[in-house]
Amino acid sequence: MKLIEVVADAGDLQTLVSFIAEQHGALDYWFGQAGEGERQSIRMLVADDSRQAVLDNLQELLGDTQNPRIVVLPVEVVLPRPEPAPPTSEGSNGGSRKSTGATREELYHQIEKGARLDGNFLVLVMLSTVVAEIGLLENNVAVVVGAMVIAPLLGPNLALAFAATLGDRYLMRDSLFTNLVGVVLALFLSVSIGWVWPVVNPGVEMLARTHVGFDGVALALASGAAAALSLTSGIASALVGVMVAVALLPPTATLGMMLASGQNALAAGAALLLAVNIVCVNLSATLVFLFKGIRPRTWIEKRQAQQSVAWAALFWTAVLLMLSLAVYLRDWVQA
Repeated sequence: MKLIEVVADAGDLQTLVSFIAEQHGALDYWFGQAGEGERQSIRMLVADDSRQAVLDNLQELLGDTQNPRIVVLPVEVVLPRPEPAPPTSEGSNGGSRKSTGATREELYHQIEKGARLDGNFLVLVMLSTVVAEIGLLENNVAVVVGAMVIAPLLGPNLALAFAATLGDRYLMRDSLFTNLVGVVLALFLSVSIGWVWPVVNPGVEMLARTHVGFDGVALALASGAAAALSLTSGIASALVGVMVAVALLPPTATLGMMLASGQNALAAGAALLLAVNIVCVNLSATLVFLFKGIRPRTWIEKRQAQQSVAWAALFWTAVLLMLSLAVYLRDWVQA
């Protein structure tokens, strides 16, 4: 459960109490003192399964008011333990029967951070690339796993899938650009390291990133779905396992090292693995967000989102089919 605090004109709060707190499953609510300008606050204790419906109705009712503010606060424990609220007819996502552990707004606040192109992202990409290169050159699996856990490239891809589900063009643009800059930066740095330390005989860890089979496709699909499910369910700790399972930086580092060493056949395998991982993460994450009922609030935005998610799913599916054909042909040629 969460604590939702609303600050608005005192007269508007009476409507909020009667319409939302009492009819949409607020477990408890209480008023604050009126401040300057007759603004007043109300806090509502809301269960997880009705939180999205409450937020949607709050935004709709407060749309024409002056300077409203809605704040969602975490709740560690409530004593005495409240009785569970009866289920609402609308569900937690404004008409969807699917229930998530986080609201649309909470997911956006969390996922949008992964699409930001700032100094921290660039430094993380450079550091994780260096760590991955050291692990690959020394054939040290522990160091390679360390680079996987940093995983700065996973955030922009999850943000891209989330943006496609909501039809958010601005978030889609930012996540695409951040993803592109991150991959190019990692590739440039790994090629530079490959020129200084050429790879003559690739180790086991490096060779493992130059081959992808249909088992790798299934792994990437499952990992992308697990990443989206962990976010919507509020189980962020599961993301660590996803970072290791569907790593994007080690294939990028291997691609750069192979290109710098002139081993084009192995470089093509690493590029294929990288492309499969990116496509699978986006496709499966988009489908999970769709299945979990992530939708925009207004009907106009919902209509735009339907077109966006349809085109995104069609595009990623088509690309995955082409990559699967490339995997099959590569295995057939090498057989």
